[in-house]
Amino acid sequence: MSYLAATHMTCGYGGANIIEDCSITVERGEVAVVVGPNGAGKSTAMKAIFGMLNLTEGSVLLDGQDITHLPPQDRVPKGMAMVPQNRNVFVLMTVQENLEMGAFIREDNIAPTMEQVYELFPVLYEKRYQLAGELSGGQRQQVAVGRALMTQPKLLMLDEPTAGVSPIVMDDLFDRIIEVARTGIAILMVEQNARQALEIADQGFVLVQGQNRFTDTGEALLANAEVRRSFLGG
Repeated sequence: MSYLAATHMTCGYGGANIIEDCSITVERGEVAVVVGPNGAGKSTAMKAIFGMLNLTEGSVLLDGQDITHLPPQDRVPKGMAMVPQNRNVFVLMTVQENLEMGAFIREDNIAPTMEQVYELFPVLYEKRYQLAGELSGGQRQQVAVGRALMTQPKLLMLDEPTAGVSPIVMDDLFDRIIEVARTGIAILMVEQNARQALEIADQGFVLVQGQNRFTDTGEALLANAEVRRSFLGG
């Protein structure tokens, strides 16, 4: 069984279902990417996996344990961390204070983890005493990812991590995501930059109208003529 097995998920926001019979799996140390057109249900699927929406059908298993009915705050100690697309830093706190907030559930020494975050994102060390609200968009994303890593997650979920950043910053962030996966953490990422995301993906899921349209390796999806024509611009 996959480390994360979110299978046959169906849910919405009180009216019609946004996702229906949607399945997403991730292995330890792998990057899984969810792509698709606007309104396909990508972010909804992430919220369902993290427990922010109740499923009407389906289940979510993490490392073989059924967490379908756990609220988000109880999934974090199980090893889940999620970085939302918007408002994902405390703008009136310093970079270091943001990272410390990420470790609020921990009772051990957080210094080694903070050192690892600073090694992964050297600019955060340089700006550790600067308010997060004064940083560039790309630097804020690094703070948000770093704060999530402070929880020592086994599954890191990223909702549009490169939204609004330059291509150079996007490439650098993707490089850092690969580094995180190499430590054994499972990465699940929703991305609008589909082609670039699939280039680093071990597994890819193409959602259309809340359902799985294509599921394959990132390499295979990039080589699929229909996927290229319909979702990657040819």
